Amino acid sequence: MRRLILVLAFPVSGAFAQKGYLQDSIIIRRMADFTLTKGGAYDDLLTLCKGAPARLSGSANAARAVEITAAMLKGAGADTVYLQPCMVPHWVRGPKEEAYYTFAGKKVPLHVCALGGSVATPRTGITAPVIEVRSFEELDRLGKKGIQGRIVFLNYPMNQTLVNTFAAYGDAVRYRVLGPSQAAKYGAVGFVLRTLSTSLNDYPHTGTTHYDTTLPRIPAFAVSTNDAEELSRNLRMKMVVTLFMKASCRTLPDTVSYNVIGEIRGNEHPDEIVTVGGHLDSWDLAEGAQDDGAGIVQSIQVIRTLHALGIRPARTVRAVMFMNEENGGRGGEAYAARAATDGLQYIFGLESDNGGFTPRGFSIGAEGARFKEFTDWGTLFQPYGVYEWHVGGGGADVEPLVRVKAVVGEILPDSQRYFDFHHAGNDLFENVNRRELLLGAVNMTALIYLVSKYGI
Repeated sequence: MRRLILVLAFPVSGAFAQKGYLQDSIIIRRMADFTLTKGGAYDDLLTLCKGAPARLSGSANAARAVEITAAMLKGAGADTVYLQPCMVPHWVRGPKEEAYYTFAGKKVPLHVCALGGSVATPRTGITAPVIEVRSFEELDRLGKKGIQGRIVFLNYPMNQTLVNTFAAYGDAVRYRVLGPSQAAKYGAVGFVLRTLSTSLNDYPHTGTTHYDTTLPRIPAFAVSTNDAEELSRNLRMKMVVTLFMKASCRTLPDTVSYNVIGEIRGNEHPDEIVTVGGHLDSWDLAEGAQDDGAGIVQSIQVIRTLHALGIRPARTVRAVMFMNEENGGRGGEAYAARAATDGLQYIFGLESDNGGFTPRGFSIGAEGARFKEFTDWGTLFQPYGVYEWHVGGGGADVEPLVRVKAVVGEILPDSQRYFDFHHAGNDLFENVNRRELLLGAVNMTALIYLVSKYGI
């Protein structure tokens, strides 16, 4: 059988050669070869997920994750590893939630979870008539007359026509964040949200909800997409009478936690800081593998690769494991507050918080000539699957660095499967692909290396 060999040639311009990028391409090739064959990110992810799953801020597992990742950064070769304290919220889910509805005289159990920050039901639960709405506008039309004393089931599917699933999430997430208080405004006694997922399955997805302090706080659940479909069908048949929900959530006083920071000091401009990171906390239903264990171990891999290959960056490269992205953003704020007072120059912050899937591109919070500095490097990334450069911004943890005039960005993996796992009970180590995870780390390391070398 004859073998067909396809060679892809990437054009090399004179400017590319003049700027020294040919040497950079050789160095990045070394980085990629090392990461893809000897990278420890996947093993680190196993250790993190199994050693400290359910790392919600304030929990014992979040504290354990601080210890684990500090040890990882030391083992990866960071010059310095230290902890940066921050006060974080401490919400506790309590025993497994319960919910069912009555249909044709029978109890039909639901796959549910409380939304993050939800209040508890009474000890015996809540039983009330249930009403379905599909938007805030419909809720407003029904008003107090149609809502008071009922449990609101807000059934808003994520928009399947949006190829970028993060755009669909951005459209739908308002119902999770604001829905319980909007329902309470009209006298609802409970709130159940169709889970924010592009898939049909039995996994409910949690996530933060925000209560309006001027309104009653009502218990707030997410229900799986499969159950949402069935409940909606049965409501249309007018055979569902009541819904029962029970939860024992509570909010404890804020507690101290930490960002974990490891750095390799720059040998030319040590006071200029190039940050790369992910968030260490996760929701409490699973292991936080895609969200955001992947970003954590990819960031540690940046340090490991630079150290293993003896590449001393021109500017200080700092890997940050941010605490409390999920329900407060306190870690990112603490890091930015320190950046505003420590006398150092923070030039770039890159975050990985979109899952460990195949990398496609980068979002960069810059325009014009500054954005072009990044796209001029585009050819260097094409062999590793990155072709897209978008004017946008960074992840939630690095975005506050804009206040100290840093450029921020985030890696953009393929988005199609992310919301199968986001904030759900199936966000497990076993659902992360080693190859995809390491390819993301390759591209992150390349970008951090280039920024540390050339500045922006």
